[in-house]
Amino acid sequence: MELNFEGILIGIASLLIIGLFHPIVIKCEYYFSQRVWPLFLIAGLLLLAAALFVQGLFSILLALVGVACLWSIREIKEQAQRVAKGWFPKNPNRKR
Repeated sequence: MELNFEGILIGIASLLIIGLFHPIVIKCEYYFSQRVWPLFLIAGLLLLAAALFVQGLFSILLALVGVACLWSIREIKEQAQRVAKGWFPKNPNRKR
């Protein structure tokens, strides 16, 4: 009997990608405000497009990171609301 570890690897990769994007969103909102969302859009669309042209596990990983970038658009807007509520620090050096 041959074991298939791809599903477990994808699960672990998903967890790591989600965990990695939380601080990325927080830092991007802190330093650049929510106006950085178009970069997440471009990165997400490019990664999803790249996933169409490769095969196997790498395609899945590209798609996971691409979707995480797209999801970060929503999260960065919510992070701005959390900052406005005082739950996270506001960058005092940022003009806007």
